[in-house]
Amino acid sequence: MYDLIIIGGGPAGLTAGIYAMRSQLKTLLLEKMIPGGQVLTTYEVENYPGFAEKILGQTLMDNMEKQARNLGLEIKLEDVTDVELEPSEKIITTSEATYKAKSVIIATGASPRSLQINGEKEFTGRGVSYCATCDGFFFKNKEIAIVGGGNTALEEALYLSNIVSKVTLIHRRDEFRAVKILQERVFNNKKIDILFNSIVVEITGDKKANTLKIKNVKTEKIKDFIVDGLFISIGLLPNTSLFENKLLFEDGFIKSDEEMRTSIAGVFAAGDVRSKSVRQIVTAAADGAIAALTAEKYLESLRD
Repeated sequence: MYDLIIIGGGPAGLTAGIYAMRSQLKTLLLEKMIPGGQVLTTYEVENYPGFAEKILGQTLMDNMEKQARNLGLEIKLEDVTDVELEPSEKIITTSEATYKAKSVIIATGASPRSLQINGEKEFTGRGVSYCATCDGFFFKNKEIAIVGGGNTALEEALYLSNIVSKVTLIHRRDEFRAVKILQERVFNNKKIDILFNSIVVEITGDKKANTLKIKNVKTEKIKDFIVDGLFISIGLLPNTSLFENKLLFEDGFIKSDEEMRTSIAGVFAAGDVRSKSVRQIVTAAADGAIAALTAEKYLESLRD
C-alpha cells in the first residue's frame, strides 16, 4: 500500500514526486514511456526560472528525474490501463501489475491535436509530424510547412529554420496568438514565410506527403502547395480517457480547484491534464508541488 501514486512523469508528475519524497510519503510514479512528458519535444527552454542561459528541454527533464530519484522516488515504466478511484483505497492497474494507494495525483498531460483531414493519418511518419525536435533532422535542407499560430508553432518554426531551407507558417487567422517576442523573431527570420487566413484541407503524395491543398478562408480559393514535410502544431488534447465517467470535467479537461483537488476525495490533478488557462512548464511544476502538499494534508486527515 502506497501513500501516494502519481500517474504521469512530466514536469507536474516529477515535481509532485520531489515534494512527496520531501514529505516522506511512500510514493510510486508510473509513466508509460520515459519521464519528461511534452517537454522532451521542446528543443530549447528559455523561460524556466533559475537558468540564465537556454537549456535543452531533454536536459531540464533529465535533471528533474535525477533530482526525484536522488530523493528516493520510485519510478516504474508501466502503462496504466485502469483505475478505481472511489474507494478509500485507490486501485491502479497497469500492464504489469496492480497497485493500491491512499491517494492519487493524475499528471497524464496532453497529446498533440490533429487536423483531422484527408491524408493526415496516412502520411503520419511519412512527411507529417507533430514534433519538430523529434523529426526535424529528417528534413535537413528541405522545404517544410507548419500549421499553427501559437507559441509552440512559432518556436518550432524558429527551431526548424536552423535545419531546413525554408519554413512556411500556415495560420487560419490574420494574426498570431503567440507572445510578441516570438512573433518578432519569426517576422525577422528570412527563412520563414507566412500564409495568414489559410488552412490545410488535404494532404496528398506518393510514398511520402509532398502536396498540401491550402484553402484561403476569405476567398475560399484552394491551391496546391508543394512541400517536403508538414509539422502540425495546433494545440493539445488532454490524456483523460482513463478517467472518463469517473471525475468531473470542464472543457474536456479534469476539473480541479486551486489546491488541485478533483471531485473525488484523495484524487488530485496537476499539469496540462487539468482545466486551467495557462499551460507552461513552470505552471505544471507548480501544480505538481501544490498537489503533493495537498495530498499530504489529505493523508494527515485520514490519521486524525
